[in-house]
Amino acid sequence: MLFGKTILITGVSSGIGARTAELALQLGADVIGVDVRAPAAALSAFIEADLSSPLAITDLVARLPQRFDALCNVAGVSGTLGAAKTLAINFYGLRALSEAVAPRLREGGAVVNVASIAGFGWRANLERTKALVGVQGFPDVDAVVAELGIPKELGYPISKEALLLWTFRAAHQPLFKARTIRVNAVSPGPVETPILREFRSVLGDARVDSDIARVGRAGTAPDIAPAILFLCSDGARWINGANLPVDGGLDASVNAEVLGF
Repeated sequence: MLFGKTILITGVSSGIGARTAELALQLGADVIGVDVRAPAAALSAFIEADLSSPLAITDLVARLPQRFDALCNVAGVSGTLGAAKTLAINFYGLRALSEAVAPRLREGGAVVNVASIAGFGWRANLERTKALVGVQGFPDVDAVVAELGIPKELGYPISKEALLLWTFRAAHQPLFKARTIRVNAVSPGPVETPILREFRSVLGDARVDSDIARVGRAGTAPDIAPAILFLCSDGARWINGANLPVDGGLDASVNAEVLGF
């Protein structure tokens, strides 16, 4: 169900992005990769770019083709760069790219956002999350962080909280809905990728080890990539505005604990 499709994948040079690109090619898709460094594997096309500023997004969009079938927003940082930079890449840059390329996605196409179990707290932090998502365009992120009092060490989970709320909203925004473009999210738990060590420094060993212990092992990139590509496929044509936990049951375990069932 991906054969002949063209898929744009950000964060394509390592981890989940690299495996998603590899699998998409194996399934017959053409892959346009985007990253700050070139991937080791050959792709249909590669564009070196970052997502951390509005000018970078404008430059990237100018180099993209006029038509493709799906966008996989995999690129992200762990939070070690600070709250403003993390929010700029993980949320505001991602959102700006998605909105800019929406007119180029075919009708019935898809946007898939890689969120995280770390964004679980969006409900508990709803007012802050609504404020982040409510900021229009690509803002001065330092000013947003200062205004909302976001601590440096919470940039990563807060960026994923915002991404989840925006996913739910975007699925019903005319920019996407009018052309039946589906917007969904995938939320991995801890995954054995090159930045897992950085996550430990940001979230703490106790949090990461606890999450892994709940489900028996950390995930791997090959665990996550098929779910991302399923949401790109025609098999997911009636799935919209959803968050798919791909975490070995971690989301269910946390819900049971938090909600007391």
